[in-house]
Amino acid sequence: MKTSVVLLTSILLVMPPLARAKDARIGDISRVEGVRDNPLIGYGLVVGLNGTGDKKQSLVGLQTLASTLKKMGVQVPLGSMTVANIAAVFVTADLPAFSRPGSHLDVTVSSTADAKSLEGGILLLTPLYGADGQVYAAAQGPLAVGGYSVASGGAAKQSNHPTVGRIPEGAIIERDTAVDLRQVKELTLVLSDPDFATAERVAQKINSEMRSAIATMVDSRTVRVNTGMAGGKSVPELLADIDSLRVTVTSRAKIVVNERTGTVVMGGEVTLSPVSILHGGFSIDVKTEYTVSQPAPFSKGGETVVVPQTTLQGGDKVANRIELKDGATVEDLVRGLQVIGATGRDVISILQAMKAAGGIQADIEVI
Repeated sequence: MKTSVVLLTSILLVMPPLARAKDARIGDISRVEGVRDNPLIGYGLVVGLNGTGDKKQSLVGLQTLASTLKKMGVQVPLGSMTVANIAAVFVTADLPAFSRPGSHLDVTVSSTADAKSLEGGILLLTPLYGADGQVYAAAQGPLAVGGYSVASGGAAKQSNHPTVGRIPEGAIIERDTAVDLRQVKELTLVLSDPDFATAERVAQKINSEMRSAIATMVDSRTVRVNTGMAGGKSVPELLADIDSLRVTVTSRAKIVVNERTGTVVMGGEVTLSPVSILHGGFSIDVKTEYTVSQPAPFSKGGETVVVPQTTLQGGDKVANRIELKDGATVEDLVRGLQVIGATGRDVISILQAMKAAGGIQADIEVI
């Protein structure tokens, strides 16, 4: 059985093979230029915490509370406030395309200071700003936190991440950001993965279905569509027809490497050339033991000291060898790596060396 996707960590998973070329909807592999989500951010206050909020020495919570109270006509000196039940937070959300005033958004609330938990808190009214500094939504409501933190008598227990919570539909959109498609004379489709062959197939498929040369490939990622030649169809109707069309998509050969976790994912499109791999390792162990040196009984001027004793040992492991002949598959490589007992981090080094030697025909992406 040929191998398509391989995950190398402390556990090895071998997945069934995937085809090199597959059919996909145009709507799934592309987006319309200018039609996208926009990030929103705001700064606010969570109240009602059960003693798990910001500490008194945290000026962030104090200043936020004082500013909020001042807007309501209440003047309170900073030194007289206790903020154990409140927490200063950042609020983030994504504003979808074609959003209308009155629609709701999910928001994420994250502590900015030293609060222990946001469990049971309520977010006060918080304006959410876009990159242009304008207010696009307002958030408020009780938080849903998927964790907790409990401490008593020097013992503590924490589950998940209690300083981040969500408010489902906790924000209301205040500004209209919808794009008027009726004024659009030309659509630009942007492919998720750049590929000249796929872009050409998208343009050909659109022209074939519309029976007119309305689509033109610009480059490996962009296809332009002339809406004026769509036979009187409106832009939403034209997009609905285009999104449902299916084209053949060619996957790029790629290996994804996460050096922080030692994870390696290899696609079935990866091809191997004849190569011989020698892999060994040199290890150095440094051990330090501490002994106590005491002066003789009744001696004068002596003192008890702790003396470290360090020993160093070095060892060179025998190099392991893997030979991949012409026509070798990813499964052959994985089987060989398992035989020599290579870890996830060993595999990363081996793959990078094979790429440099021309033994792998694939892109290596480090994340």
